[in-house]
Amino acid sequence: MAKEDSGGSGMLVFLLGVVSGAAAALLLAPVTGKEARVYLNDKARQSRDRANDAARQGREMFEQGRERAGEAARQGRQIFEQGRDRANEAARQGREILEHGRDTMSTAIDRGREAYQQARQKENA
Repeated sequence: MAKEDSGGSGMLVFLLGVVSGAAAALLLAPVTGKEARVYLNDKARQSRDRANDAARQGREMFEQGRERAGEAARQGRQIFEQGRDRANEAARQGREILEHGRDTMSTAIDRGREAYQQARQKENA
């Protein structure tokens, strides 16, 4: 399996190719010193411009990634808070149901006792 290359080493290979090409052109082409300096300056400027473009693109990609991560974190917090609120509401409703059931059961027991006591009093009377 081939390992994917990061942009940094690809840029290094590119720059080495530019420098090698420029050196070969100087050695093989019959040009004056002034022409060679102009050529080298042009190639250096082009390389610098490409490197600046690559750096700018890298910064833009980093910013986009950071913004996406921030948005994902914000959405995650929002979803968590909604879930927590729903769980709290369900717990509150469950407590109300239990309290109502307890009250109903307590009332039924009290009425049962009263009915039992009235029935005993009638038997004893």
